[in-house]
Amino acid sequence: MNEMTPPRGLRLSRRSFLIGAAGTGFVMAFARAAVFLPEQAQQVVAEGGYDPDLWFHLAPDGTVTVHVIRAEMGQHVGTALARILADELEADWAKVQVEHVDSDPKWGLMVTGGSWSVWQSFPQLSQAGAAGRITLIEEASKLLNVPVAQLSARNSVVSGGGRSIGYAEIVQRGDLRRSWSAEALKALPIKPPDQRRLVGVDTRALDIPGKTDGKGVYGIDARIEGMVHAAPVVPPTRNGSKVASVDDAAAKQLKGYQGHLVLDDPSGTVPGWVLAVADSTWTAFQAAALLKVQWTSDNTAKVSEQDLQAHAAGLIDDAKAGARVVEGPVEDAFAKAARTIQADYTTASVLHFQLEPLNATALLKDGVWEIHTGNQWQSLILPTLAKALGVGEDKVVLRTYLLGGGFGRRLNGDYAVPAALAAKALGKPVKLTFARPDDARFDSFRSPSLQRLRMGFDAQGKVLAMQHDACAGWPTQVMAPALMPKAKNGVAYDPFAISGADHWYTVGAHRVRAITNDLANRAFRPGWLRSVGPGWTNWALESFMDEAAHALGADPLQFRLGLLDGAGDNAGSAPNAVGGASRQAGVLRHLAGLCGWGQALPADTGLGLATSFGQERDMPTWVACAARVHVDRASGEVKVEKLWVVTDCGTVVHPDGALAQTEGACLWGLSMALYEGTTFENGQVRDHNLNAYTPLRMADVPELQIEFVASTQAAVGLGEPATTVVAPAIGNAIFRAVGARVRHLPITPAQVLAALPAAQAKAPA
Repeated sequence: MNEMTPPRGLRLSRRSFLIGAAGTGFVMAFARAAVFLPEQAQQVVAEGGYDPDLWFHLAPDGTVTVHVIRAEMGQHVGTALARILADELEADWAKVQVEHVDSDPKWGLMVTGGSWSVWQSFPQLSQAGAAGRITLIEEASKLLNVPVAQLSARNSVVSGGGRSIGYAEIVQRGDLRRSWSAEALKALPIKPPDQRRLVGVDTRALDIPGKTDGKGVYGIDARIEGMVHAAPVVPPTRNGSKVASVDDAAAKQLKGYQGHLVLDDPSGTVPGWVLAVADSTWTAFQAAALLKVQWTSDNTAKVSEQDLQAHAAGLIDDAKAGARVVEGPVEDAFAKAARTIQADYTTASVLHFQLEPLNATALLKDGVWEIHTGNQWQSLILPTLAKALGVGEDKVVLRTYLLGGGFGRRLNGDYAVPAALAAKALGKPVKLTFARPDDARFDSFRSPSLQRLRMGFDAQGKVLAMQHDACAGWPTQVMAPALMPKAKNGVAYDPFAISGADHWYTVGAHRVRAITNDLANRAFRPGWLRSVGPGWTNWALESFMDEAAHALGADPLQFRLGLLDGAGDNAGSAPNAVGGASRQAGVLRHLAGLCGWGQALPADTGLGLATSFGQERDMPTWVACAARVHVDRASGEVKVEKLWVVTDCGTVVHPDGALAQTEGACLWGLSMALYEGTTFENGQVRDHNLNAYTPLRMADVPELQIEFVASTQAAVGLGEPATTVVAPAIGNAIFRAVGARVRHLPITPAQVLAALPAAQAKAPA
């Protein structure tokens, strides 16, 4: 989003793009120098001058290695990004491979989240591929003695004038030296969509073989010679505990137990932590369970979810509190309204529960601290690790591994800090592994939220004003406060805790207020979870849109379409939001035709819909969902029979990956709608394992019908948007099925039953 410019755009200081031969192949690099002569290129690349950032490497055997700074956690991001570059390079896909690189300042910002990867990388990698293709063609012209105008490239071969030469031979024989200015790069002729041969075409995913034959290496697989194993004893509070005493008499009876550590953490990431150290992970787990630790704790040890939500209610009641992200003259508009409606919506705490438990292996090697782990935001945790270890950031490197699920949990790399501290204390490599209950208790879970929405209408039912207030714990405020932008009233806010509320509907005077729950920020560490803020803001917004339509006696589809008129700020803009609200209206219309909106349904069965722009206005992914549900009036059980989803994400880069991501997002949204949710009790989450925390099971997966709008607009994000529309579509379907309006996630049978009597009492005789 435009409010998050510093962390999102690469904003690199490089002034030129460099191409050269380094003896072992052909490389592409950004150079730090503002000006350098073309003849310097070979020396620059060979000597590593100007700290070159290599985006791909073409080996003498023709293999193209694309260097990817994004984490691979099941979303096939490497395949998508390699496809962008290889398409412009005109490379033979069979000769393309991906390398997920270790942390290094030369890569710029390293983060995988927010559905940003393809969107951020598409222009950069397209330019890199085009520059490479042009340079190879120009050198082929010299080797073949054929004019450049007669040559073209395809499948790693340059041909024309009756002659041809492969990329491998060009690298072996040619003199590849060329520099590009930033201006020249921007002016490169990027392929028109109808000439793309890899982008938008089904081809094999590069990461699947390694994930299926066991060759893929995850963080939990890391092995370092001489390492010891550690397991944590997690304190009773996230921030306010101190170790008073440790009794390890029982642990000493275990064969392989090597002792315990009370961590001293200068970074303040893991206060009150104790580690059990052993010669195996299993023994470390056993020892940790036997350690008797006494702590002193602050008053957050008594905090409950009810306390958090009561505090949120008090903050929302204060009209002066919070950041006004969208500001309009709502007081005057509401004063003129003939009618107003208002509703509160809540969501419970939600855990990540990624498949691979948290883990990290740390060691000091040649004066540099190596951290071996899967991570989504290397640039965020590196300064913290450096502070914890008392060294400069240049003395810490994160070695990259596959992630067995991330979902936003590994954006916060806090789990690497105790491993690093233990390795420093012991003077040897340490592998720290979390048991599942430790993982849950240490989770940076999604904060519970409270939202209040209000809408005013004139006598004819026209919307005059809307206000949306949202209060929750703010992850960015806790972990990256320097990245918080200022709102209209000058108050800094966390965009990841309010995005989605700044919608594309035309509603007259409009105010969106983001309020930090300071008690939540103290009691635990709020985290980013797949779909971030829109996971709760869109739940409230799209449920409320249906409530508004019902209050007016209007069809929910037509009510939304009437507000998606593309007026004013909702008209959209280039390059990413072309079409604005009209494209959101487009996915809604497509969805209505797909799901048979308006058709008669069996008793106690309802069809509900919801729509969104994903999460950020400067990179909108237009998505709409319809849910068909059946409600058992006796038990309150809700069965989701089918979900329809229509997405307009601009250019679809990797079709199979796009489908898989959207399917996963739908099911994640369904899981949080009906099944997932815990409660914060006595300073900790209540549920620690899958016997109590119950995500969606396979038996409850409904039929899915997913379609993408054909488009050549800018490629935007796909990992999260569909997550945000499923819950409100289900809530709206429940209301249309049996008249029960539920306003809390997850939706339980008890909530449905509690809502039924009031609904039935209002039903016509």
